[in-house]
Order: sequence, then structure tokens, then C-alpha cells
Amino acid sequence: MFGTPRVVVHKRRANITALPLYYYGTLLKKQSKERDFRRYYAELRGATLFLYTDDTHETYIEKMELEQMKSMTLDSPYQKTMPTTFTLSLQKGEEVQLKMENPDKGEEWRCYILTVVRKEIPCQLQLLPGQVSQLQDVLSEERYRNSHVSGRPALPPRPPFLNQPDQSNPEMPSCFYNVSRKEAEKMLEDNPQHGGLILRPSALTNNYALTLRQLKKSGPVVRNYRVTSTNSGFVIEVETPVTVSSLNDVVKYFLDKTEYRVQPYTQSHFYDLRIEPSPAPACVNIDSGPKPLPRAQVVPMKRSQTHEEPLSPTKDGDYVVPDMQTLKIAQLNSELHTVTTLRRENTYVSHEDNGTAKGQKTTGQAASVGWSH
Repeated sequence: MFGTPRVVVHKRRANITALPLYYYGTLLKKQSKERDFRRYYAELRGATLFLYTDDTHETYIEKMELEQMKSMTLDSPYQKTMPTTFTLSLQKGEEVQLKMENPDKGEEWRCYILTVVRKEIPCQLQLLPGQVSQLQDVLSEERYRNSHVSGRPALPPRPPFLNQPDQSNPEMPSCFYNVSRKEAEKMLEDNPQHGGLILRPSALTNNYALTLRQLKKSGPVVRNYRVTSTNSGFVIEVETPVTVSSLNDVVKYFLDKTEYRVQPYTQSHFYDLRIEPSPAPACVNIDSGPKPLPRAQVVPMKRSQTHEEPLSPTKDGDYVVPDMQTLKIAQLNSELHTVTTLRRENTYVSHEDNGTAKGQKTTGQAASVGWSH
């Protein structure tokens, strides 16, 4: 192998999977819908089967959860000269066939898988005493691991991916979208103003991927990174794998590495500008409109011939209407004023008449006196 040593590869696999290694080897796999078998390098870690392209790759391309395996049947009787083929019945009616060209290796695969799934060693074995002893050690370690893991809160299952980010789940970043790799790249290319980072589901079950668009001197560059979900957290599969505790930490890791020059992708939201009135209840008649308030009715009064001061309006625009007692007092004052005026005029007239009479009498006397002289 050119490049990374084999010991380093195995160490990185252990960090990514975070599970103890029980058995490994080469096998062939085929799903019920597939026509031909495909060759993989497989590792049985815990109750999970990890599949790699070959022994030189650090990250797996597929994994099979065997904890809920319903059955494992042998398609043909055990023969040392014939390849061994098993059919595994998994959840939701899925069936997977595993084929081992070496029948002895096939028997070991069968015993190890049944032991870690059922937590007991199978009754019928075609193994040597040393192999049985190793199988007992695996059973003890798996029982111990499950007793400690069961006391911890289990990781939430992969959420159902929605077309819009799940804001109700605080563990899910706002830049998560249920899109494929091509769709994510197109979203970042068509709307660079919304951001340059999208978290999305991976093509592998129970895993994620991150699409990143950066602006370089030569132009925009789009890259995709794999994020593996493990029992201890999430592994960012870069040159040196990094394990974080949550998907929000995954996003934060990429923000730190890009010096926050790339922001998470968030779609713009539309806001309404008009407020529509609510419909009126059925019991309210809206056709008649508001009823006018009744105006106060005042009995008309007889106005006297005398001069009266006009009523002054109040601040509200209405006129103050005095009561009857006030009107009577005003009428008496007016009559008194009229009588007083008449008396003054009569007095003045009688005084002028008296003065004129006296003058005439004096003049007449003076004339008579002069005439007598």
C-alpha cells in the first residue's frame, strides 16, 4: 500500500466507528433487488457490519445494522468444497445475501454474527476449540458493552428529512435541507447571497453530507464532505478525522475552518404587507351600518322682547341650556330693568315740564311788572 500505513488506517476506522472490532475479512454481498454480488472488505464491529471498498480505505461506504436482524438462514448445506451463502432478513422485510468463497470463513462469519446479535453462542458449531474460546471472549465483551451502553440515553434515530429545515429540533442546524448533492450544488450556485454551506442527507443510510461553496481567486469551488453518525457523535471525514458531539458542531467546525467567510445557507422569507380584516360574525348585521346617536330634544321657550345674552358654546360644540329657575330670575331682572328705565324717563319728563312752567310764570310776571311801569 502506498501512502498511509495499515496501522494508521485501522486506528482511523476505530475512531470513525467507535465500536470494538470482532471479526473481519472479504465477502460478497447482494441485495434482493440486485442481480450480481459485489466484493467488499467487511468488519464486524459490535452488532454492525461495516463494508469498505478494500482494506486500504479508511471510511466505509455502507454499514448494516444487525441488532434487529430477524433471521439468518443458510441457503445450501455446509460443504468444505462449496462457497457458503447466507440470507439475512433485516427490518422492514429487507433481505441481504452474504457469500463467502471460503466455507470455513463462512462458518466463522455465521457464528460471530449470531453471537453478537443473539448474545449467545450458537449450539451447532463447526469451529476449532481455539476459535470457540475467541468466540466466548467476544460474547463477554459484547455483553459488557451493552450493559454500559443501555444505561446511557440512546442517540436519536435519523430524523425524517423534510424539504424545509426542521426548526423545532434544536439539534438540527437551520442549514439542513433534504436535497441531493446536485440539488445542493445548484442551490448554492443559483443563490450565493443566501450562504455557501448546506448540510444534507448522505447517500449512505444514517449518515450526512456537507456541501461547501467557496470563492477562490480562480472562481467558485464546490466541495462535498461526508459526516458519519456514530455512537459517540459525528465524525467529519477529512484528512485527519474529527469527532464532534452534534450536527451544530459540524457546521461550526466548517465555519471556523473557513474563518467565517462562508455562512450557512438560509432561504429568504416572504413577508406580507397588507392586513386583511377579519370577517364579521354571522349574528352581526354589517349592511345597516352604525346607528346614529339620538340627539337631545329641548322644549322651545318663548323669547321675551328684552335683550338677553346669547348662550355660549362649550368645548364639545353643544350649547348649555339653563334650567327654568335661571330663566325666571333673568326674566325678573329684565322686567325690573324695564320698569326702572320707564321711571327714570317719566321723572326726567316731569322735571322738564316743571321747569318750563316756572320759566313762563316768571317771564309773565316780569312783563306785567314792566307794563305796569
